[in-house]
Amino acid sequence: MFKSLFSFKLIGDSLGIDLGTTNTLIYKKGKGIILNLPSVVAVNKKSGKVLGIGNEAKQMLGKTPQNILAIRPMLDGVIADFDITRKMVEYFLFRVQPQRVIIGSKLVIGVPSQATKVERRALVDIAKELGARKVYLVAEPVAAAIGADLPISEPVGNMIVDIGGGTSEAAIVSLNGVVVSNSTRTAGDEMDQAIVQYIKEKHNLYIGEGMAEQMKIDVACIYPPSENKKIKVSGRDLNIGFPSEIEIDSEEISIMLTPVLSSIADVVEKTLEECPPDLASDIMKNGIYLTGGGACLKGFDRYISERVRLSVKLVPEPLLSVALGLGKLLDNRDLLSTVEITPNLK
Repeated sequence: MFKSLFSFKLIGDSLGIDLGTTNTLIYKKGKGIILNLPSVVAVNKKSGKVLGIGNEAKQMLGKTPQNILAIRPMLDGVIADFDITRKMVEYFLFRVQPQRVIIGSKLVIGVPSQATKVERRALVDIAKELGARKVYLVAEPVAAAIGADLPISEPVGNMIVDIGGGTSEAAIVSLNGVVVSNSTRTAGDEMDQAIVQYIKEKHNLYIGEGMAEQMKIDVACIYPPSENKKIKVSGRDLNIGFPSEIEIDSEEISIMLTPVLSSIADVVEKTLEECPPDLASDIMKNGIYLTGGGACLKGFDRYISERVRLSVKLVPEPLLSVALGLGKLLDNRDLLSTVEITPNLK
């Protein structure tokens, strides 16, 4: 998969890595976000050989023969398969830095704020094995807040809700740190699975997660839209066993997603209940900020707002905010030393 190159550089690039369950983004200092690929790897079951990574592997999901496995090695924002994750990260780093380096790269990596020490250590171990000279871990809510230009260094509370592919995390940040946070494994992937299960039970049609994701992105809306959009959904008819197609509208998709969204809203409410009184007034004034791919679901901001009776805003770049925040930390060494959650990783 990797070609031998004879070009060298003395010092590796400074990179910010948002290693997500669904997608991996890499920010290069001075260049911005230069990689955004699915966190998917296809391997041969017998030989263990990697057959594809990123877009190539994602296209294989649900379509592989028995001897090929297309998997997501990240689960709930942390490493589920160490060896496969290592190969995936190695490939992504090669894509952004193909030259051989004498002195390794400096990496700033986002992690869930509630990741365990073992989970954090696994990320550091992979980075070190791949030649990184310096590794910093930063809580993803903090990185997202920085990426959204929130004043996290001030004695002011800001609440950010990050809805990714594997986890949804609600956190209140102040003075460069997470004051209180809660997370759930109910997130974007659960939305897709809820759609698959509903279509299976109500329409006797078995669809793939790719089809469910397309439904969610193209026509899903939590509240009845001005135009009730429809989408043709194809899959396997469970009654006759043959391929079939039905039409689903936005209103029915909202019914499918409501239980999942309610679970995410529960985490938001729990975090608000645990908010220190002195920060509660800040949250009342500033509202809640949504980020992550799941936050882009039409009407989700309104849904959360009605549940908690606070203003809810979608950040300008919800899909990129964590990576952008990590990139900003590459340019601010003082702030990085303040917000890193794993000091002394030399």
